[in-house]
Amino acid sequence: MFPELFEIPFVHWTVKSYGLMLVIAFLAAITLIRRLSRDITSDPQHITNAALYSLIAGVIGARLFYVIHHLDQFKGNLLSAVAIWKGGLELLGGVLLAIAVIGFYCRFYKLPVRRYLDILAIGLMLSLVFGRVGCFLNGCCFGKLTDLPWAVRFPYRSDAYYSQVYPNPQRNRPQPQLELPNEFFGYYSENGQELYGLKPYKDLTPQQQKYLADNDKYRCLPVHPAQLYSSVNGGVLAFLLYLFWRRGQKTGDSKNYKKKLFTKPGCTLGLMFILYGTTRFFIEFIRDDNPFEFSGLTISQIIGVGMIIFGMLLMVIFEKMKPDLIANTPVLGKVKAAKQSRN
Repeated sequence: MFPELFEIPFVHWTVKSYGLMLVIAFLAAITLIRRLSRDITSDPQHITNAALYSLIAGVIGARLFYVIHHLDQFKGNLLSAVAIWKGGLELLGGVLLAIAVIGFYCRFYKLPVRRYLDILAIGLMLSLVFGRVGCFLNGCCFGKLTDLPWAVRFPYRSDAYYSQVYPNPQRNRPQPQLELPNEFFGYYSENGQELYGLKPYKDLTPQQQKYLADNDKYRCLPVHPAQLYSSVNGGVLAFLLYLFWRRGQKTGDSKNYKKKLFTKPGCTLGLMFILYGTTRFFIEFIRDDNPFEFSGLTISQIIGVGMIIFGMLLMVIFEKMKPDLIANTPVLGKVKAAKQSRN
């Protein structure tokens, strides 16, 4: 776990691992989207602009989703809701708002909306590969206890550690999973204020620090690397969506659209909602960070079910619609001219 990778000299700014991985995720997604969009636009600047807008929307959506989900933390201090540099993002909210912004952008510039959204769906899943690695380095989105050989232990005072040493009624855990002596709790801040949480590591005695050494009973208990599962899941889904998208591309003109089901533009986006909603629903069973909201389900599982239903509706609707052929947009002439000039 490395929430802070290094400090920039002189200015004393730290580079956050989660933020850095989000930037890498964005660059990877935009590179893939630009490459796959070559046949639907002669102006790659549209792709860059749309991606930048979606990035901004993604950050806002991720923060908004986190604030709504953890509203109790911000009562009495709503201004802290904008303090994004202190952490607190939920990827699912960012994905949903980013998709909405891309749709509005394409409509405004009269671009083939469904074709762009199909490609965006592939790019979003690719971004999960890197984004979830950022979660792993940051220590959030941790998994449940396990004795599997690839289980991981997070450091003292990490989110996973806090979850284990305190009761968690929101997950039906009246007792802590890891019993610590009282000496690990309670300390004074720099201004002399008495606090009652876990002591900072520097305030522990040498003996207490020794208790946290390898194989000691006070170490963080081993948990599933749920973040890495999600990272692999993103890569697999990106590959499957690409194959599904290529299937539609190979179908070709409008006559061939009638020969195969779900080859029309927009169906890849619908499939993304179905696949991601399904996999997220099951990954939640091995995560241990989100509280139960309804009938033993987390908010992400409830949203996942909604995504599955929404994706199915999208695929049925888009299958019945006429394909938004590039010929119906001003882009076609430029694309054809560009291809002819290359030939």
